[in-house]
Amino acid sequence: MLPCVCRLQPLLAFVSFALLTQGENCPATCLCPDHHTVDCSGRGLTRLPDEIPLDVRRLLLSDNWIPQIPSDFLVLYSDLVYLDLRNNSLSHIEPGTLSTSSRLVFLDLGSNNLTEIPKGAFGESRSLIKLRLGNNPYLSMVNEDAFRGLTSLRELELERNALSGLQVGALSQLPSLRVVRLEGNPWVCNCTFANLFTWLIENSHKLPNGIESMECSLPMDGRRVPLSQLSQDSFRECQVTLTLTDFLIIIFSGISVSVAAIMASFFLASTVHCFQRWSKGTKGEDDENEE
Repeated sequence: MLPCVCRLQPLLAFVSFALLTQGENCPATCLCPDHHTVDCSGRGLTRLPDEIPLDVRRLLLSDNWIPQIPSDFLVLYSDLVYLDLRNNSLSHIEPGTLSTSSRLVFLDLGSNNLTEIPKGAFGESRSLIKLRLGNNPYLSMVNEDAFRGLTSLRELELERNALSGLQVGALSQLPSLRVVRLEGNPWVCNCTFANLFTWLIENSHKLPNGIESMECSLPMDGRRVPLSQLSQDSFRECQVTLTLTDFLIIIFSGISVSVAAIMASFFLASTVHCFQRWSKGTKGEDDENEE
């Protein structure tokens, strides 16, 4: 039995050291249920906690009062795969803040005070699979290149925000997108919305609750109608497009009009000049006859 105990001593020592290290590295106001998880949810935090273990993989920071994410916050946490910042006081995201986290798979920024998702907000987090941005009541603008580089993104949540329109390019550049939530926004059915409507019809299978869950306001009277009651004909007035031939005709017409105007001006000036010379000649002859 003694040889067996001797062989187990290194293993027991390693386990004891890991447990002690875990307890020492866990932030004072947080819980660490395992060596790679830090749970600081609902702690009334007004800033990110100090002394977060460098090898953290799951960081739970929901239900606090955190107003911002420092631009260099994720530089040291290269193993982070799960970040939950739901229900905080975040009002903006600095471009590139999240680009340093190459392994990030899950990001929840829902239920905050975000007003805009700018270009390059997520860098090129190619590992990101699920992104939650719903329930931000002041979020009214999403840049067309806000999600550029998120080639692995499968689920995008933008429900119950303040979006009245969204450029199709923001969605069409996500090759792995499988689920998108857009319901609960104050969409306006104008010509700007026409392209998004076409995309929604073609990708209705990506809407968890179908296109029936979305409504938009009519520009004329503000009346809200379900998108399921609309069709491509509803946006017929917005479908006026110009072909290359049309552009060439317009350009040629403009050049022709300019040339014609120049020639007309030249002809008019020549006519006036000739008339003036003729008038002077006639007057001279009259004076000679009188003498």
